[in-house]
Amino acid sequence: MIIFNKLNLNRNRVWRLLEPAEDNDNLSKFIDIFLVNLIFFNILMVILETVDTLYFKYKLWFIYFELFSVTIFSLEYISRFWSCVENKTKSETNGKARLRYIFSFSAIIDLIAILPSLLAFLFPTVDLRFVRALRIFRLLKFSRYSNSINTLLVVLWDQRKSLGAAFFILFIVLIISSSGMYIVEKDIQPDKFGSIPQSMWWSIVTLTTVGYGDVYPVTSMGKFFGSIIIILGIGTVALPSGILASAFTEYTRRNQKKYEDKLKFMLSDNIIDDEERKELDNLSEKLNLSDEDIAAIEAHYKNKKKKS
Repeated sequence: MIIFNKLNLNRNRVWRLLEPAEDNDNLSKFIDIFLVNLIFFNILMVILETVDTLYFKYKLWFIYFELFSVTIFSLEYISRFWSCVENKTKSETNGKARLRYIFSFSAIIDLIAILPSLLAFLFPTVDLRFVRALRIFRLLKFSRYSNSINTLLVVLWDQRKSLGAAFFILFIVLIISSSGMYIVEKDIQPDKFGSIPQSMWWSIVTLTTVGYGDVYPVTSMGKFFGSIIIILGIGTVALPSGILASAFTEYTRRNQKKYEDKLKFMLSDNIIDDEERKELDNLSEKLNLSDEDIAAIEAHYKNKKKKS
């Protein structure tokens, strides 16, 4: 029983060490800083490896650093898998909690961070340069330590249906514009509009308003049809941007409301002590609210309370 309790205590400590650090946990802060810097240098190494002169000159150093990194990331993944049961709900068993963790976004990113290197070490004679390049996805590990990135991911997930509908409309316009341009330009420019897939390059460049100018219609009908597509493209491509802007505004408003509700509860006795202020600071950090947002919320609430 003593050993079991000690194991649970150690497991809880491991979970707290690997999660973003609390203010009074210096060891956890050190681990966070170490992992963030390791992720940064890994991304830098992936980029520098693509420069052949650097790679062949310092190949051994690249290999040693990658071996060190994949060892650390593997230990991190195993430790999180072992200790994730400390974050389970009351109704969950340890097995269900670990299964939920395995399929969570952060765990999938952690696994992607180590799999390419493990494959390269297991099959050294096979050319796996493309697989090794997937290590760039380690960049997504920053999401564990950044509230801003987490906010973006939450908003994208919340608006997945609206964004899916917007991109489906964009796909329909892409097919229509490619097909139309193929019909009106294929005889005049068979090298550029000889098929619908070939025409899609022009459609993508036009709909996104990039306009490289390498492919363009030359017939009167093609120019007329292209003009219509350009006008349609402005609204079609702007649609996802409008959805995201609106979603971010609504997400921020909900977070501000949560903070205001917490503030209202704590001011029920007209006093905010040090412990309550610390709790409010932690909440504001979790909700990704700026100092200006907090000041505006508190000023608004105090003015509203005075009027009432």
